[in-house]
Amino acid sequence: MSTEPRPPVALWQAGWHRDARRVPSPNFGPRPPGGVIDLAVIHSISLPPGEYGGDHIERLFTNQLDWDAHPYFQHIRGAEVSAHFVIRRDGELLQFVSVTDRAWHAGRSSWRGRDNCNDHSVGIELEGLEHTAFEAPQYAALARLLNDLGTAWPITEAVGHEHVAPGRKEDPGRAFDWALLAQLSGWPRDRLGG
Repeated sequence: MSTEPRPPVALWQAGWHRDARRVPSPNFGPRPPGGVIDLAVIHSISLPPGEYGGDHIERLFTNQLDWDAHPYFQHIRGAEVSAHFVIRRDGELLQFVSVTDRAWHAGRSSWRGRDNCNDHSVGIELEGLEHTAFEAPQYAALARLLNDLGTAWPITEAVGHEHVAPGRKEDPGRAFDWALLAQLSGWPRDRLGG
């Protein structure tokens, strides 16, 4: 048996993060040719709203949600959505779409004069409810993820869904601690949160 150290497994493989649990979603498409992935959009999600754990988010993003399992699900019946990543309350990282592909997370959106943020962004969902505090492991996982993304793509900013779709979306909301994310990630505060 060799005692030579084994080379590390690459952090990214075809746009999939080495440490994320893969849950492939059918809800994605190609990015526009020649585009640059330079933005992260932070969201919040819980299904049903205010309930955490379980597999409803995974089922939603993989088109397997039982629309009759909860009355709230009738409001989103037929939705075909996805994000690249979900960070659970305990910090677990799930990935649904390769970063090289276009996930369906931002909808009608615009940032710094560019419409259709899905074309040039990475969508990151935090398990949580708008305007409700997030957990310390989520901030730690998000900071690591942003830095890991920066090893492969020129992501220059991370903003909330509320920033790219003002008046239409409110997540992650006023309880999200952008200053803490700056501290943990080492990113300048002016690159975070609009």
